[in-house]
Amino acid sequence: MTSHDCVFKLRKLLKTKRIGHTGTLDPDVDGVLPICIGRATKVAEYLTNSPKAYEGEVSIGSATTTEDATGEVVEEKEIDGMISIDEIEAVLEKFKGEIIQVPPMYSAVKVNGKRLYEYARQGIEVERPERKITIYDISLLDSFEYVNHINNTFRFYVKASKGTYVRTLAVDIGRALGYPAHMSKLTRVSSGSFNANDCLTFDEIVEKLNNDSLKLFPLERALSHLTKLVISEKLEMQVKNGQVLPIPKGYENSSRLVLINKNNECIAIYKQHPTKEGLMKPEKVIRNE
Repeated sequence: MTSHDCVFKLRKLLKTKRIGHTGTLDPDVDGVLPICIGRATKVAEYLTNSPKAYEGEVSIGSATTTEDATGEVVEEKEIDGMISIDEIEAVLEKFKGEIIQVPPMYSAVKVNGKRLYEYARQGIEVERPERKITIYDISLLDSFEYVNHINNTFRFYVKASKGTYVRTLAVDIGRALGYPAHMSKLTRVSSGSFNANDCLTFDEIVEKLNNDSLKLFPLERALSHLTKLVISEKLEMQVKNGQVLPIPKGYENSSRLVLINKNNECIAIYKQHPTKEGLMKPEKVIRNE
């Protein structure tokens, strides 16, 4: 299933049009896919922009058109000898922090108004825009001693910023080891504050709908990675009217603030005013429905 397939199916199950996902998963990738429903769609962008974590598998020795196991093999090189666990860990360490990544041809990135995968399907190679991404954490998951031409895969964990292509990361890791490579498996293990323990399968959703026990997370959970500020009832009225406010003392370095009322409900998301120092303006006001 594609991420859009999941949304389409849930739209019918929940009988609502206001629904959307928070970060595309390729059809051959499984794992965590938070879905926003109803008024929670207003904060979907904040969850989409939050860091995501994955467990992936790199296959050394062959590169594919799509950079994953679904593509045609375009380059092969047999592993000569052994690649030690120390070599792999040293290479992974080099990818930590802010790095430059070129998105794969089979991706939804637009160039001149057309998605890259559309060019790729026509056999057209175009120049792809570089992008800065951040690798917050990356580590080896396997405890083997080495990789060779027989056992040519290894698993890794990565936590990265929005816009990171993990299959491209797998290719770049292989290249740094001196070999063509592709991503052979991938599971998203977290998205923002959500992990696999928070998730339901479609069968579980249907079962809970049938016995009227389906419970949704409050939209505030999608904002848990942002700085929060509890406000008074008096200030709440000003916030609901979208007024510009002074930045509270101690919050000067926060690019965004989630304003919460006494009932722990999100009233609005404010950001620093672009032209007026010391003030903040509403980026989004969340009204009750």
